[in-house]
Amino acid sequence: MTETPDAPDIRVTGKTAAPLSPAALPALRRRVQAVLVTTQILGGLGIATGVALAAVLATEVSGTDALAGLASTATVAGPALLAMPLAALMTRRGRRAGLVLAYLLGALGAGVAVLGAALDSFPLLLVGLVGFGAGSSANLTARFAAADLAPPDRRARAISTVVWATTIGAVLGPNIAAPAGRSVAGLGIPVAAGPFLWAAVVFVVSALVVALLLRPDPLLTARALAAADGAGDRPEDRSLRAGLRAVRESPQARIALVTVVASHTVMVSIMSMTPVALTHHGAGIELIGLVISVHIAGMYAFSPVMGRLSDRLGRLAVIGLAVGLLGIAALLAGTAGGSHTRVAAGLFVLGLGWSAGLVSGSALLTDSVPQAARASVQGLSDTAMNTAAGLGGLLAGVVVSRAGYGPLNAIAACLLLPMAALALRGVLRRA
Repeated sequence: MTETPDAPDIRVTGKTAAPLSPAALPALRRRVQAVLVTTQILGGLGIATGVALAAVLATEVSGTDALAGLASTATVAGPALLAMPLAALMTRRGRRAGLVLAYLLGALGAGVAVLGAALDSFPLLLVGLVGFGAGSSANLTARFAAADLAPPDRRARAISTVVWATTIGAVLGPNIAAPAGRSVAGLGIPVAAGPFLWAAVVFVVSALVVALLLRPDPLLTARALAAADGAGDRPEDRSLRAGLRAVRESPQARIALVTVVASHTVMVSIMSMTPVALTHHGAGIELIGLVISVHIAGMYAFSPVMGRLSDRLGRLAVIGLAVGLLGIAALLAGTAGGSHTRVAAGLFVLGLGWSAGLVSGSALLTDSVPQAARASVQGLSDTAMNTAAGLGGLLAGVVVSRAGYGPLNAIAACLLLPMAALALRGVLRRA
């Protein structure tokens, strides 16, 4: 997207256009990014607070480790189910409407999860965790909102800045799990459910911030700017069918889609069962919170580095880096045995690999499809990544209960092979 002195003046408010000086576009980018950063901090706090104990809570309520994986499956099932409806809503109404809905559904789900735990109802807990996952759907979708107005040569950095913002809340989240749990003492609510009660409040605040401050809407503004530059589109160009066609017609988009799906699935499969594995080796809630915090720091704190590398070295180079990091993480964690330090190191590298894959894959996906089809393609990406991760989390619980944590890491590493093969093929095509 270029800015020229004679470019038409455009501003989008709701569905209407009003004057916007081209000189005001940088300020608009900064405003949008500031709002997204704020909500990422808040949303990250809510998500991480709950996710740190989802598997532990599921084990307590169900009474078996074999069903613990269903907790992570439920939390990613929410984003998987919501991604396409959110994409359709944002295509019609913009990013703001979709993000507000996702955060409110996350708050409702967190409340239902607390109720399920209090009633010792495993099915109700799972229903709540599905809704709770909608909050993470909002945080994931925000990375694409950051890319809406970013110039192509800074797109990965824009995505990575918003991903990075999650660091603050996400690192703090697991460490306030203990006080959140103590806050419900005497209320008939299990200690492990306390963080979900706090998460519900945080999600409501996030929804309010987006509703009041994310104006004008970045997606609608980008669409209006494209139309002013002569790149307008028809409603049918924004459909799911158009998005699927765009992915089929672009080898780069297919590489990006596989990268995002594989990176997220490997990360969720290993991370979701790590708290359970740690409890088998004597870890308490504080240590589990610390290990998950280290993991989340790896996921988010270094994302600006991944964004800069992706913009400078190219998306495929960073995808290759993601493959290497995720493979090393599986090796470290899978061979840790009773070493909590080795598990923490593996989880940190796992987070780094996820960050490299998500940032480079998301930027490549946005680069590779027409502007009109981006929202539907991005929704398709989030649906695929969360569906695959949900299945991974489900199977992870079964693998750990029957074979152990080490074999789980070995199986997860095998999922990297298609990602590596496609990335290598893409590099050879360019050579």
